Amino acid sequence: MNYNRSEFQASYGLSSQLPESDRPEFVFSGRSNVGKSSLINRLCNRKNLARVSATPGKTATINFYRVDTAYFVDLPGYGYAKVSNADRERWDELINSYFETPRAMTVLVQLLDCRHAPSADDVQMLEYLHYHKIPFVVALTKADKLKKSEQAAAEESFRTRCAPYGCREVFLTSAEKGTGIEELRKYLEECLTTEQ
Repeated sequence: MNYNRSEFQASYGLSSQLPESDRPEFVFSGRSNVGKSSLINRLCNRKNLARVSATPGKTATINFYRVDTAYFVDLPGYGYAKVSNADRERWDELINSYFETPRAMTVLVQLLDCRHAPSADDVQMLEYLHYHKIPFVVALTKADKLKKSEQAAAEESFRTRCAPYGCREVFLTSAEKGTGIEELRKYLEECLTTEQ
């Protein structure tokens, strides 16, 4: 997969707008401000492919990025307290519709901040993935904020914590420093080849 061949495709705010699935899709999920846009940008060697927002809860749409022969699908961030109930319901409906329609989803990348234990919203998402048998891996973000000596312990702790939900792999990443990016790319590519 040539990550340099990537472009923004479209944003969808309503489930009725979601396009039919015509190629493999890698889905990115995580709470607001966990670093989804930054990780997508780093994977694709681009600074502004996915817009990084300083305002949590800003992405209220499902964003599709064409990456070579696949799509990166960026789900709206969850767990931001200042979102109205109507917005939260729309979010739920949008996410559920995405997962309930037949899609060529290859694997979901669940982002978790490596500095903190999973929040109640994170746990809820892990339970959702497990319940719906959605194949997923975990990308621990912001690894550069931990001391080298703390990184292995954090990775091990999350590995143990996420295993009961069916997590396939855990990657310690830093969009800032590039940590774990090659490993994650390689994994995504392997998912593509095993699927064909």
